Amino acid sequence: MTPEDARGIELVNPPELGEPRGFSHAVVGTGRVVFLAGQTALDPDGRIVGDTVVEQFEVALTSLLTALRAAGGEPTDLASLTIYIVDMEDYKAHAREIGRVWKRLVGSHYPATAGIGVSRLWDVEALVEVQGMAVLP
Repeated sequence: MTPEDARGIELVNPPELGEPRGFSHAVVGTGRVVFLAGQTALDPDGRIVGDTVVEQFEVALTSLLTALRAAGGEPTDLASLTIYIVDMEDYKAHAREIGRVWKRLVGSHYPATAGIGVSRLWDVEALVEVQGMAVLP
């Protein structure tokens, strides 16, 4: 049994689809489902903080993980993540830095993930928003 299986999450990456980098092709979960609202780089006073997509990604992901922990989960319980990106080229140009933030906050667990380019987010200053689902054992 893998550590993911012990937590109620099984990462599925069929070889026919090629090796995923920074995500999993599919996730099978057994347990309670937690739906995590989209998080941007809002501080507790409701202001967007961080001037770069990397800074804002870190704040947004930290907020998402805070909500997950408050629901009784851990980063390894993440089953799905959607990242809404205002400037896709900027995001891709900083992918390595964003990956380092992910590794520091989540580790090597990669849920099923989608990156979606959008024209803007609710707060015009927001560069990125993360939304997810988790499965708790």
